[in-house]
Amino acid sequence: MKDENCIFCKIANGEIPSATVYEDDRFRAILDMGPASKGHTLILPKEHFKDVCELDEEYASRVLGLGGRIGAAMKASLGCSGFNLVQNNGASAGQTVFHFHLHVIPRYDDGAPIVTWDPGSADIGELKETAERIHEAL
Repeated sequence: MKDENCIFCKIANGEIPSATVYEDDRFRAILDMGPASKGHTLILPKEHFKDVCELDEEYASRVLGLGGRIGAAMKASLGCSGFNLVQNNGASAGQTVFHFHLHVIPRYDDGAPIVTWDPGSADIGELKETAERIHEAL
């Protein structure tokens, strides 16, 4: 299924030009127009899924491996020393286009921090209670 109003559906299916780094029958990987670093790539399914919660098993089983392959290619071709795989779900998590996509962000030794947070703390009782609530919802 495609969403005719979705810009990522149009890019993934070749209706809007992009700097494509990879394409197969299910995905198109393109360079991000607002990159966090040189080579920042988005992996877009050619079918429309709003987020990871809607992603079907076939796409889910292939996207992580593709992210790893692209990241390895970035290390070989761009000289980055690492990469982040980032996937946002919902506006509060930073998702701005509601079509599942995986960011592959090259990281360079002299680059600015991109994905960071200040670790919090929790006692074991709180952790167990939280784990139980999540488990029950599964």
